[in-house]
Amino acid sequence: MARSIKHNSRNRAKSTRRKNGRKRQSVQKPNGTISGRVRKAGADKFAIVCIDPAKHRSEWMMADYFGNVLLEPSTLEHEVPHFAIAVRQIREAQKEHGIADLIVTVERTGNYHVAPQRAFGKAGFETRIIHPFATKQYRLPADPGNKTDPNDLAAQHRAAVAGFGLLEPELHEPYRQLRLRVRHRRDLVEKSSAIACQIREHLHLAMPGYAGLFDKLFGHRAALAVARLCATPQAVLELGAAGLDTRLRQQAIRFQTRTLEKILAWARQAAGQAPHPDAPLHHAIGTDLCDLYQNLRQQIHPLERDLAGGLVQTPYVRLLAIPGINVVSAADFAGEMGPIGHYANANAITGRSGLFPSRYQSDQTDHADGAILRCANRRLRAAIMRIASNLARFNTHFRGRAAYHRAKGADERALRVKIAKSFTRLGFACVAGDQPLRHPCCADADSILEKLRAFHHEHDTRLDRVLSELETAVGHLPFKTRNHEAKIVTEVLNQQTRRRRGPVQVGKLLPAVLARLGVAEQSKPAGTLVPD
Repeated sequence: MARSIKHNSRNRAKSTRRKNGRKRQSVQKPNGTISGRVRKAGADKFAIVCIDPAKHRSEWMMADYFGNVLLEPSTLEHEVPHFAIAVRQIREAQKEHGIADLIVTVERTGNYHVAPQRAFGKAGFETRIIHPFATKQYRLPADPGNKTDPNDLAAQHRAAVAGFGLLEPELHEPYRQLRLRVRHRRDLVEKSSAIACQIREHLHLAMPGYAGLFDKLFGHRAALAVARLCATPQAVLELGAAGLDTRLRQQAIRFQTRTLEKILAWARQAAGQAPHPDAPLHHAIGTDLCDLYQNLRQQIHPLERDLAGGLVQTPYVRLLAIPGINVVSAADFAGEMGPIGHYANANAITGRSGLFPSRYQSDQTDHADGAILRCANRRLRAAIMRIASNLARFNTHFRGRAAYHRAKGADERALRVKIAKSFTRLGFACVAGDQPLRHPCCADADSILEKLRAFHHEHDTRLDRVLSELETAVGHLPFKTRNHEAKIVTEVLNQQTRRRRGPVQVGKLLPAVLARLGVAEQSKPAGTLVPD
């Protein structure tokens, strides 16, 4: 009986939380509230300038808070003289009508809104952004089926009065360039992946079964060289082992004899099949696409080095301590997030990325566990979900959690969302806090500096640049993690200096990093620290 009462009270409390939700201080969007300024200036002395941008020109008007038009809708060319004229007209209207305060609202339209946003912001006006969905929703009740620029301007005005003209925080360096580089790299990766699929299709038509011989075809130089050299299995047999050996050596490509034996065994089996009539053409197309693919991959490599350079300038570099998060995924997350100070708590990250179920509630009906939200910052959500997938594969804690829920029959997508939600809390605590993470996923924490060093070693980064970035990263490390980092770096240095063959570049690099961490001279025992 007592257990039943306790269970029912828990359900009622849960239902109450669902119904009440978070407490609202205002029905307006927090970043769109203008009621305080309207109250101070007076509703008839507060004006809103609405701008509906296109590529080369915009439609704009000016009206007071009540909707009385002060400047009729007109066309504004996106040129400096025309912007200057518009600013002068606004100033004159302010004096004529005694306007004490005003805001400028611009509808977000691709990148077309940037020119008027910058022009009016430079003139000293507070410029806000209105989402096209808000404009549409406020236009449909007044002018259904009648979309014109004047109707859109009127809808923008109504949306701004309701608090949908949002102030967006300005993104400063290094986050602005980091975001651009992250998106550019992602675009190149997606294009190269699509081209790789096309190459496999053409290669299969010309040389059926060849791509299946290698786990990583595009990472195998010898396999790609043979595929470019021979258009059919018969061509491979005509060259034979000696011919292939000679051609690969002429191109200075390293290979193993067993690789050639594998290719020749495949060619003997595939030569018995009827060849495709257009095999030479498919081979030529695949070769052209392969050149394009390699060109894209060559552009991605330096981009990733730049991402590491941007990451070390932010506190997001601390995420590298979590096993399963690498430099690129951490930079991806940092670029889409922006400064951590823009988020009050971890739930703000979840809200912006839309990692919570949609809800439908009316009267006694309450479906609080709907599908995941469609309207969200999709790029931030994608960055978080990619990290969640990596954690599910490479982090011991999250891999165990995923296996447990998978054994209970949970949906694979739900597992990723659960891990993503956990990561938003961990990521916020790791970046916003100044203490090492104390969580099971970090029981065997990775070395941040060693991850960065290994990353730059794989990308053939110059030694002076590696040293500069490692020293910059040290400045963002929590003080209590420096002993751990110093211990790992000292062990790596001792291992490298014990080697007797070849140059030891890391011996020139790590002592400076150890000094930055507070470690005394290299000759002293590992772990000896100098007090700050």
